[in-house]
Amino acid sequence: MPSVFVQGRPVESYPPLAPEARRGSVRRITEVGEEVLHKPCRDVTEFGPDLAALIDDMFLTMYIAEGAGLAANQVGVDLRLFVYDCPDDNGVRHVGHIVNPVLDPPDRAGRRLLDEGEGCLSVPGAVMDVPRPDRAVVRGQDRDGRPLVIEGTGYFARCLAHEADHLDGQVYLDRLSGRERKEALRQVADRREEVFARRAANIEALSDR
Repeated sequence: MPSVFVQGRPVESYPPLAPEARRGSVRRITEVGEEVLHKPCRDVTEFGPDLAALIDDMFLTMYIAEGAGLAANQVGVDLRLFVYDCPDDNGVRHVGHIVNPVLDPPDRAGRRLLDEGEGCLSVPGAVMDVPRPDRAVVRGQDRDGRPLVIEGTGYFARCLAHEADHLDGQVYLDRLSGRERKEALRQVADRREEVFARRAANIEALSDR
């Protein structure tokens, strides 16, 4: 089996950072509580250089923050779009972007829930167990408006569902009990400074290249 899939298609080799990141600029990541994270995003209707530049910025910002996925509203942009660079449970790497994604309803007959640790770049430092289906299918478009279908299993399925939630105005804290949410916010209070120091160091390391 190929070890890397880009935009859902197998490739023979791929660099450690997606080429988009080399064209991008780092953007500020929004944090839980900011309005843009808690309302559904607008459909993308214009495909062109502005959208391509946003995708470039999102890739670089995701890598700086050491994330596996990033939605547009996490950089303050109210559009239905996310990028990802995420492994599945078999160690296969999945890289790409998807515009106007719609997550297929889970197949309740064959669905298996995985209750595993999940974090979020907009909830810096917190990791909590969140049940998610072990398979996800997302349908949308690429940056040029062409139809796109991305399928994932295991951890990559979790990533796809997590980012689709963002575009519907949900953060993973919304899936937790009140007690669990308090614990997640306590982790943020304890670890936020460390997370931001690491992001700053990553920006510096990148600028030294």
